Amino acid sequence: MDRINSWKWVPEDCELHEIDPFEFINVMRDKRIGFIGDSLNENFIVSLLCILRVADMGAKKWKRKGAWRGAYFPKFNVTVAYHRAVLLAKYEWQPNQSEINGVKGIHRVDVDIPAKEWAEIGGFYDVLIFNTGHWWGYDKFPKDSPLAFYKKGKPIFPAPNMLEGLEIVLKNMVGYIEKEFPKTLKFWRLQSPRHFHGGDWNQNGSCLFDEPLKKFELDLWFDPRNNGVNKEARLVNGLIIKALEETGIEVVDLTHMSEFRADGHPATWLGKKDAVSVWGQDCMHWCLPGVPDTWVNVMWQLIRYRLGTK
Repeated sequence: MDRINSWKWVPEDCELHEIDPFEFINVMRDKRIGFIGDSLNENFIVSLLCILRVADMGAKKWKRKGAWRGAYFPKFNVTVAYHRAVLLAKYEWQPNQSEINGVKGIHRVDVDIPAKEWAEIGGFYDVLIFNTGHWWGYDKFPKDSPLAFYKKGKPIFPAPNMLEGLEIVLKNMVGYIEKEFPKTLKFWRLQSPRHFHGGDWNQNGSCLFDEPLKKFELDLWFDPRNNGVNKEARLVNGLIIKALEETGIEVVDLTHMSEFRADGHPATWLGKKDAVSVWGQDCMHWCLPGVPDTWVNVMWQLIRYRLGTK
């Protein structure tokens, strides 16, 4: 574990300083920061909360406005919270009364309606950090329980495939964000790479690495042009970047730097008896301390810059 925690990125043209929790929470005094998306944004916020804890030992748990988890720092009147919305858009399970051609039911996605977990936040947050993508796969929504896309209450025809549906959701959610949060500082974090090797999470995939990947290995793993085994992150990134063009939402690309860190996942260290045999290895989320701490450092520099502080 000491070896895993010893790696550090060195930017080519600048210096990346580690976040100072006291500086952060003082600059963000009387402000609120919201993370909206899937469990990789939760991984992100947990890192931030762990770092900030030392700056205000009176911090309290905070779960309002539909938040899944969060904290309030009373000394500085700062709120940091996470809203779990894995597809961003509203979706719900609708079972068939009897299986039709092997289909048990559908997960209905209303592409023009935000998930209830963040639909009611209004202008509450001063800073918002979005993500989605890790649930947009056939491992989450297989053929017997697929996604079905609706707009204005009616099925979209012809029926989009998974990535086409993601494009439609992104277009609608980005439009909603632009309309509803015009004065909010907005970021969109790109995909966090998966490092499953020899199979996916449910196919005995593993990530028992003790050092980062080499530069020449990255495209073999992730480049769609090479049919990389974990190419999905870069494919989804392309759709997100396209959807955010000419908007007030800033793209935060943490993908490439994270691609190197095949060694940084919980892997077999899940902390529960028989977890690996039941769930497989975790080659998607990240150990703490670890990779998400560097995400925090990057995000903090961007927030400082956008707020005009030095």
